[in-house]
Amino acid sequence: MGMTAFYGPGPSREDGIAVLRRAHELGVTLFDTAELYNQGTDANEALVGEALAPFRDQVQIATKFGNVYDANLGANRYDSRPANIRRVAENSLRHLRTDVIDVFYQHRPDPDVPVEEVAGAVGELVAEGKVRFFGLSESGPQTIRRAHATFPVSVVQTEYSLFERGVESDVLPTVHELGIGFVAYSPLGRGFLTSEVKPADEYDENDMRRVDPRWQGEDFANNKQAIDQLAAFAGAKGITPAQLALGWLLAQGEDIVPIPGTRSRTRLEENLAAAEVSLTAEDLARIHDIVPHGAHGSRYVSEHLPVWE
Repeated sequence: MGMTAFYGPGPSREDGIAVLRRAHELGVTLFDTAELYNQGTDANEALVGEALAPFRDQVQIATKFGNVYDANLGANRYDSRPANIRRVAENSLRHLRTDVIDVFYQHRPDPDVPVEEVAGAVGELVAEGKVRFFGLSESGPQTIRRAHATFPVSVVQTEYSLFERGVESDVLPTVHELGIGFVAYSPLGRGFLTSEVKPADEYDENDMRRVDPRWQGEDFANNKQAIDQLAAFAGAKGITPAQLALGWLLAQGEDIVPIPGTRSRTRLEENLAAAEVSLTAEDLARIHDIVPHGAHGSRYVSEHLPVWE
């Protein structure tokens, strides 16, 4: 996402492609994009498609439908009508230079379209060989159950990190019960868990962190205090705060896959080294002591908070 949207100016197309290809060289097999990240063009999906074309059959590509940036509104809108799902799928196939989408997620629940209709529409695309697996993003337990009863949901993607634990009470138990995989987005707390953070007003005007509640006032101060403690603990173990945060997620279960985004080859290599991090029960207890319930402040401004059912 950050290569084309929501985090200020992105890298050049050449640098973005270089990062994605380096990820493949280092063993990454899952790449995540979305219609929304195109920001009214084909920018993000086309970048992914070009970068991965030489080894398309060695990787899985996930993209998302139903959450669209509307330039006329200056805001996002939802559209998960079956006809639109099919339209987005055809566009994504073209942008991604592929004949099949490995994982096709509903990006956000659409209050105007029953999830059974969404599941049925994606099921038709699976039957036609245009999609391999159906996923949901930011969906609550009842929505997951209803969708799964109509067409099998393979994976649910929602924000999950040391700083965001909302899925632990009901979403994770639901996917565990149903045998559905879980993909954790923003596993580094939108950069907060890298420890290289600054107050909201110091970010680019097009960077979402300028309005993120966790970067504001007292919440920022409390969160910075927590990350300083995590950084000290990580340093004592000879790893970085990002590696500690990703190691914590990897310790939560074999069916949980974090997808840290980056625009830097150096950060990419740092993140992937987290796969070698081993945390003891004592380590996990210490982390819990520092961040018992997640970050201070909401993860989105109120109008962007997903509504779960």
